[in-house]
Amino acid sequence: MLLLAGSSGCGKTTLARCINGLIPRSYKGELSGRILLHGQNAAGWPLARISQLVGTVLQDPERQILGTRVLNEVAFGLENLGLPRVEILERVDRAVEHLGISALRDRETHNLSGGEKQKVALAGVLAMRPSLLILDEPLASLDPASAQEALALVRRLIDEGMSVLMIEHRVEDVLRIHPDQVMFMSEGRVRYQGPVAGLEHAVDYREVKLPAEMVIARAAQEPQAQFPSPAIRRSLGLARPPLVQFEGVRFGYDAADSVLHDINLEIRPGEVIAVLGPNGAGKTTLVKHAIGLLKPTAGRVLVQGRDTHELSVAQVASTLGYVFQSPSHMLFAPTVREELAFGPTNLGHTPDLIQQEVQEALKIVNLTGLEADPPLALSFGQQKRVSIAAILAMRSRILVMDEPTAGQDFRNYMSFMDSILAMPGFEAVLFITHDVDLAVVYATRVLLVSQGRIAADGPPEEVLADTGLLTRCRLVPTSLLHANLERLPRTGRFVRAEALARV
Repeated sequence: MLLLAGSSGCGKTTLARCINGLIPRSYKGELSGRILLHGQNAAGWPLARISQLVGTVLQDPERQILGTRVLNEVAFGLENLGLPRVEILERVDRAVEHLGISALRDRETHNLSGGEKQKVALAGVLAMRPSLLILDEPLASLDPASAQEALALVRRLIDEGMSVLMIEHRVEDVLRIHPDQVMFMSEGRVRYQGPVAGLEHAVDYREVKLPAEMVIARAAQEPQAQFPSPAIRRSLGLARPPLVQFEGVRFGYDAADSVLHDINLEIRPGEVIAVLGPNGAGKTTLVKHAIGLLKPTAGRVLVQGRDTHELSVAQVASTLGYVFQSPSHMLFAPTVREELAFGPTNLGHTPDLIQQEVQEALKIVNLTGLEADPPLALSFGQQKRVSIAAILAMRSRILVMDEPTAGQDFRNYMSFMDSILAMPGFEAVLFITHDVDLAVVYATRVLLVSQGRIAADGPPEEVLADTGLLTRCRLVPTSLLHANLERLPRTGRFVRAEALARV
């Protein structure tokens, strides 16, 4: 197993496309050197031959799933190989059982959560039984427990003889299954390739998310770092009416299947809310009610005192800006500049203000210089940042982000989270995440969602201290959470690993 890490846009996915044959067959450009598969030069091979040796799970499962139902999707590659129906069904059942998604076998792929789609895409590749498996950000949309299960499966596949190239930003998680080698890329070049033991000294801990105690030890040897102060203040909301209210909200995509059950909560000015929970728990469905994309079947949602049944999505957008989980659901414009200007233009902002908003948003997400690039031609991580910048440019009162760190390298997502929370324009921020550490560092309030209900609601120091509750919600305590809980009597609140170095 080779773990490939590096910042967004450094060339990791491009390298994978060279190996799986998509470059130069589907993505044109200048290619030099040789790529050997099983010791043979694959330059003249058709893509169909390569795909039987090299299986790939893409960063964005939306771009890989073709079947309308899970069974059809997992069987798609096998049908193209012309295998007998009995063997196809046997391989499909084994693949979905391996991943623990047998219950999804007959579901429509359109109605699956992002994490469930990721598992279905992986099942489709595993059913092909390739000798080399390329996994491009396989953990990006998975809850922590599902990520551990996926990694355990990958480890089992390796032990059974499969070779794996895993591209992943969640380095700390992958190190638990003991990759044989690590490669770190920067600006299209290999900066480090070798054993895991050498990675700690070869990279900056601000670039790669390393175990907390390792970061604490490194940071203790450096001058004390200064971190930006959040512009959002929890005390703002104490004497002001709530921005959003859920009152007895219930919802189901069909009459027989209820997704949300009796949701009661308020979002007040000054709050930074992390919404945590397993895949399919109803987190995104809950948030889509706040922005008016979905309407409750019972109860009501109020945005600044008005029922969302009486508001259009455009009217809600001036109060709540929403960043979708999948960038492909948002991005459409021919250039990054036009993408970012679209929302402010529709809100009636002046041309001079729009230009200022676009430039500020690009700077925050570290995309300055890419204004003329097509958004959908960028890497997944860069696309995600474009989608965040598009909402930042609108200057909504509440920023709502669905998996903001998915596909992001550590340095970039810490940087834009610091910048977003330092902006004076937002009265509240809400983000759905599987990253427990994101809640530890930034949240003032944590909502745990499980089976369509609010399982816990409170300060992170209280909610995340209940390890039994975390386990029931398929969340896994991290090294940073453990380090914070151990030092909480001295700090009084959760902080990032570098700050713990001074405790």
